[in-house]
Amino acid sequence: MNILFLTVSRITDINERGIYTDLIRKFKDEGHKIVIVSPSERRLNIQTNFITTNGVQILNVKTLNIQKTNIFEKGISTILLEYQFKHAVKKYINNVKFDLILYSTPPITFTKVIQKIKQKDNAKTYLLLKDIFPQNAVDLEMIRKNGLLHRYFRKKEKKLYAISDYIGCMSPANVTYLINNNPQINPEIVEVCANSIEPKKNYKDSILKNLLFSKYNIPENSTVFLYGGNLGKPQGISFLLDILMSNTSNSHVFFVIVGSGTEYNRIKVWFDKNSPKNALLISNLEKSEYDQLVSICDVGLIFLDNRFTIPNYPSRLLSYLENKMPVIASTDTNSDIGTIAEENGYGFRVLSGDIETFNKRIDYLTSNNNVIQEMGEKGHKFLMSNYSVENSYDTIMNHYK
Repeated sequence: MNILFLTVSRITDINERGIYTDLIRKFKDEGHKIVIVSPSERRLNIQTNFITTNGVQILNVKTLNIQKTNIFEKGISTILLEYQFKHAVKKYINNVKFDLILYSTPPITFTKVIQKIKQKDNAKTYLLLKDIFPQNAVDLEMIRKNGLLHRYFRKKEKKLYAISDYIGCMSPANVTYLINNNPQINPEIVEVCANSIEPKKNYKDSILKNLLFSKYNIPENSTVFLYGGNLGKPQGISFLLDILMSNTSNSHVFFVIVGSGTEYNRIKVWFDKNSPKNALLISNLEKSEYDQLVSICDVGLIFLDNRFTIPNYPSRLLSYLENKMPVIASTDTNSDIGTIAEENGYGFRVLSGDIETFNKRIDYLTSNNNVIQEMGEKGHKFLMSNYSVENSYDTIMNHYK
């Protein structure tokens, strides 16, 4: 099949690891021809370009800044994306006949692009629902419920669902939420198509561990808790800082916080003010360096703001499970990421704001290294069975055989 993939994630090389590049490689390896359309944000100062690399065509479209920017530019960027993508598609790939259009949220503003190609080529459409917008913005009080922006984006959201032949959600809770809050959607087209990766074989390397412990001044006998990913409002940064503060005198634990985002400076101010001896903040790492760091850590952390009414399912979970790390998922009451972890024995669910329970989980893991290993093995097994690209590929292709 000829497949078009639309995304706001910047993709320049499908050999890089990630939930989208891993899936695209799987489609390519199965003999499909792929065209990717992704943004080239303003901060990069790169014009729209169309390249072929590793057997895949990539159309990078110049846009405004979409990610890790202020809410005003993000909003304008989201509105303009549809026009920018539509113009670039018409200019560079209008002569290609597509059989399948894959697209992910965010954003929800690709409707006209998808609709035009669907009608022109009689193509099938599949939505990978990674973000439920605008409700997530309402939850975080970034836009007002039933206000002008909310009504505008909600209308766009409904149109996106309407042109989708199938909708793949990240988890069962996402399926339930989508159906319950969108009665216009036929429940039969909604299914779980979870975040997935092509798992790599990872081994605990004692030499690498010693080198990195020395590089980052991590005490030799510490249990290392890692948070890696976006540091923005969705993560409920206040609770993350509460956990760090409540453990400043805990010599058994060492926290490593890696990431960037709109709340990074707030975290840095806290670090500068408190100078914690058992915590480290790293602004950004190359993917290869981050992969090394993950491999020598013991426990993975997930944080979500407690105001969310939508069931988020952060993809950073996958690197934790890949490296045989149990997880502590601090979330709202609606996300099932922690529930699934507990049900399958590879992690704990803690409601965001519950410092006492969170610290009990920390104490339990720091005093039971054998439990960390057992839970890590269960998590890796669960990853291989449920979150590999083979699962996502089969789920999608089952509709097109």
